[in-house]
Amino acid sequence: MYKIETRKDKIKIVRTILEGLVLLAVLFAAIRALSISKSYEPYDPSNPAIVSGADNGFIVVSYFGVDRQGTDTLISTKQLDEQLKALHDLGYVTVSQQDILNYYQNGTALPDKALFLMFEDGRRDTALFASKILEKYNFKATILSYADKFAEKDPKFLSAKDLKNLEKNGFWELGTNGYRLSYINSYDRYGRFLGQMTSDEFVRVNQYLGRDYNHYLMDYIRDKDRIPVESRTAMEHRITQDYRYMEQIYTEQLGSVPKLYCLMHSNTGRFGNNASVSAVNAENIEDLFEMNFNRDGYSCNNKGSSLYDLTRIQPQACWSTNHLLMRLWDDLPEGQKSSILFVKGSQALAEQESENWLLKSGAVEYKTGRIVLTSLPQGEGVVTLKNADAEDVQVSVDLQGNKIGTQTIYLRANEERSRCIMVSLQNDHLVVSEKDGGSRSDLFELDLHDLVPAEERISVEEDDRDALTAEYTMRGRFADSAADSLVFYAAARKAGQQQADTVAQGAEEYVADIQINEQGDTNLKIQLQGDTLRVLVNGEDVTGAVDVSVQDAGGIALGASWGGWGYSQRNVADDVYDGVFKNLTITAGDITLYDNCLHGWAKVLDVIQNAWNATLNWFIENL
Repeated sequence: MYKIETRKDKIKIVRTILEGLVLLAVLFAAIRALSISKSYEPYDPSNPAIVSGADNGFIVVSYFGVDRQGTDTLISTKQLDEQLKALHDLGYVTVSQQDILNYYQNGTALPDKALFLMFEDGRRDTALFASKILEKYNFKATILSYADKFAEKDPKFLSAKDLKNLEKNGFWELGTNGYRLSYINSYDRYGRFLGQMTSDEFVRVNQYLGRDYNHYLMDYIRDKDRIPVESRTAMEHRITQDYRYMEQIYTEQLGSVPKLYCLMHSNTGRFGNNASVSAVNAENIEDLFEMNFNRDGYSCNNKGSSLYDLTRIQPQACWSTNHLLMRLWDDLPEGQKSSILFVKGSQALAEQESENWLLKSGAVEYKTGRIVLTSLPQGEGVVTLKNADAEDVQVSVDLQGNKIGTQTIYLRANEERSRCIMVSLQNDHLVVSEKDGGSRSDLFELDLHDLVPAEERISVEEDDRDALTAEYTMRGRFADSAADSLVFYAAARKAGQQQADTVAQGAEEYVADIQINEQGDTNLKIQLQGDTLRVLVNGEDVTGAVDVSVQDAGGIALGASWGGWGYSQRNVADDVYDGVFKNLTITAGDITLYDNCLHGWAKVLDVIQNAWNATLNWFIENL
């Protein structure tokens, strides 16, 4: 029997008890965060407050997937909760697949604010993390899957048994993305032909690709010179065979083929990049399915839409709630736009910040330590600091909006901002400019990439070598035989040993296109004194003293504006921008005009909260 003999023994026992209690608390919180205790309750079609008989069509929101903390493509549970809460609070009611069929086929009225939700790719974490949120708002959603994943038994994806279980509580319906996610006619950015790749192969090399690839069902299979290597008959057989495989697997595993299909990588106005390919897809889709989502980028569907050419909006993981609402607002007919009310943040914080800021355009959400300013579509969002009339100021801020887009601090501004000084991050460039009488003059510009030391840059030669090495390594990993694998791995080693000049040695630099969803995080310190302005980027004085001609005191404002379509490997088109202003302090001499940094106990509690969330996330992801 263990004896307590010393003070050290007592401390050890107390510490063990406390650790056990913390472990139990985390485990309880994790189980509570994931458990479902209710069943879905359909809306009441006889309630005129829900279904008035007006034909407003329906909006479709489709997420790639959900992750507890979020990734560059998967939305976090916190963001998903906030976005679905906003739609719920606006009065949106989810509709089922059968509701949509009845709407088109029988003329049955939908709810005035009808929402159809989808989650693509059939990921296990999506079902795990989204189910509780669907239950919270009594929302129904369709989860899509790939038929070939059932046989692969990949733990990242839901099995047929998992999908059957999801249907039981009514919050989920089933749909499909097809038989498989596979690519054809693929080239890397150096023009090397990669041909056909599975999704696993694609992931291994996609950082070296541009947009020069296609989905398995979208085109003829072609050779390196882009000449078809199959006849029309062979193409039709290949594509039809994929649908037959899908039909067989779903029938065997689930008892039937889902009603809903989402043709991946279409978005072409037809069902393929070639008329004959489109025709065979159309024939198979209409034979197997009752509806098909063929396009993305637009949320609204109505009776003028075809059941086999439905459209959806796919929120990106980086979108704020107001970003989604702004896109929906833009899509809705003029008479329905007023139904969209933008979120402002928690009531207490929104009321507090409304004393500081006046929204001039766009939408703004106030969060702890952050201002998230959302632009109008292809326009700007602006907030002005109330009761601020300053000449000499100091500003410190972390700008965390995406690199493609513009975040601006306006100084010495008149009400219309036709006379002002502007310090902007514009498409990852620092731009200092001023307006006087409405005409703009640029005083300084710096590409932030120029701040990267030469030794940290990569040359075209090095990138070309790395791309070839990755491609051979991918082929080795997924080769059909051990002998082929050895050949490819040997080629990868040889490619990796090739000499390549560096940027420091004078070689041409490889500069990657900035992705539209690439997040920025840049600290700016602005010092405006008399006729001189100075800007520090991440602590480095990059401008020196810049002469400015706009004198006298003026207002202070923040701006967020669309930066153009930008680049996206997945061809994402988005014309709304979120500016994120974190840890913003504005001072005029000894007077603090604004400060949203955390201080004292608020900062301590935030650290504790983040630590708790990190611990809870770890337990949930490793249960």
